Amino acid sequence: MSNYSGIKDFCGVFAIYGHPRAAELTYLGLYSLQHRGQESSGIVSSDGDSVYRHVGLGLVADVFEDPRNVEGLKGSLAIGHNRYSTTGSTSLPNAQPMAIKYRGGSLAIAHNGNLVNSRTLRAQLEDSGSIFASSTDSEVILHLLARSQKSEFIDQLLEALDPLEGAFSLVILTNDRIVAVRDPHGFRPLCMGSKKGAIVFASESCAFDLIEADYIRDVDPGEIIVVDKNGQRSYFLPPADKVTQCVFEFIYFSRPDSRIFGEYVDKTRRKLGKVLADEKPAPNADIVISVPDSSNTAALGFAQRAGLKYDMGLIRNHYIGRTFIHPSPAMRDFNVRIKFNAIGGVLRGRKVVVVDDSIVRGTTLQKLTRLIRKAGAAEVHLRISSPPIRFPCFYGMDFPTRRELIAAFNTVEQVKDYLEVDSLEYLSVEQLLRAVPTGRCGYCTCCFTGDYPVGIEEAYSKYLHERSSNILELDFHS
Repeated sequence: MSNYSGIKDFCGVFAIYGHPRAAELTYLGLYSLQHRGQESSGIVSSDGDSVYRHVGLGLVADVFEDPRNVEGLKGSLAIGHNRYSTTGSTSLPNAQPMAIKYRGGSLAIAHNGNLVNSRTLRAQLEDSGSIFASSTDSEVILHLLARSQKSEFIDQLLEALDPLEGAFSLVILTNDRIVAVRDPHGFRPLCMGSKKGAIVFASESCAFDLIEADYIRDVDPGEIIVVDKNGQRSYFLPPADKVTQCVFEFIYFSRPDSRIFGEYVDKTRRKLGKVLADEKPAPNADIVISVPDSSNTAALGFAQRAGLKYDMGLIRNHYIGRTFIHPSPAMRDFNVRIKFNAIGGVLRGRKVVVVDDSIVRGTTLQKLTRLIRKAGAAEVHLRISSPPIRFPCFYGMDFPTRRELIAAFNTVEQVKDYLEVDSLEYLSVEQLLRAVPTGRCGYCTCCFTGDYPVGIEEAYSKYLHERSSNILELDFHS
């Protein structure tokens, strides 16, 4: 469901080569990718001789509120980044793109993903004399690249990328080139487009629409695309045993108007809703509603396949600021009611199917259920367009601890009772994989199955150290 569910977006990256308004277009592209990270934003540009950088904490509109912040970013190539901290704290030194100067000139990087062996690599670099300015795994990549003794940039890059394990979709800027990289497993999306001769890269294709660029294709898993005055060319990292793209991009993270992994998100979410209706119908229901906004299209698909009316039963307030003060425990439901409101005229006396994309802790959904019942719904049946989330992700998607995941240690019946609904059904892993686009690429389903495609021993150790160890105990009397 929405960000209030406990899932947090990872990051969004954007890059452009060969346009006189590179920084301005990057600024607009970051607006389209705001949903992927809200903690910090930044742009680095180059005019071929000098590199210019502006980063800050907050939303794109906050960081670039002063027009001079964009106007000062000169040149025809630029990269941008919206950040959510999957590793590293929320602080200005961790804001991206990160930029350094080394013997090869200027170098900047923006990273979407999470390296599962970053602690080991960082320790090795520190033991050999490296000094880190941030606590992010992205800076590890900069140090590896800068320390390479290879003479050619592409050889330096290949050497730096070789020891990386985990998820990394990168855009890199030097004085005179843009580079796009996607890890061999293809965990995170990255696509390429064009605008009047300029080459553009973005985490999602919705960023192309705003600047009127044309989608060309996805960057392939393991592909490195270099764009400079000589044109563009591709290099490839050693292939992974199998490609495991993050299936949760389709379920929740990506915007429905984006094209990722070769398919439109909206089309896939509608199909998720349809197969959910086939697998887990809700007999005798009157209407279908969604939890705005990420489950809207899945709810539409469910209603279409079930032959039920789709209606707006919940209204979401889109104008809640990030500084909204959390209420006291005595007003603990207020933080949900200020973000959502039920429409009594739609819900009163109806048997309602509520379609949501996922359940994490379940606390917000419990309060929404109470809101729907208070508005007069006769019955509430919950249908989830993904399987139960039982395991943490270490590849750039930030769930709470496993002990906080409501489905990890509770049965579906126990979760149903906690949420105070008349029925609860999830989409199965099998039907999920039937609904998403098929082809030569597979999907990572580790958050549902615990089947991790890349070793996570180090990441799991760090996770246990940093996170709470309290099992989420269901309180049926809250």
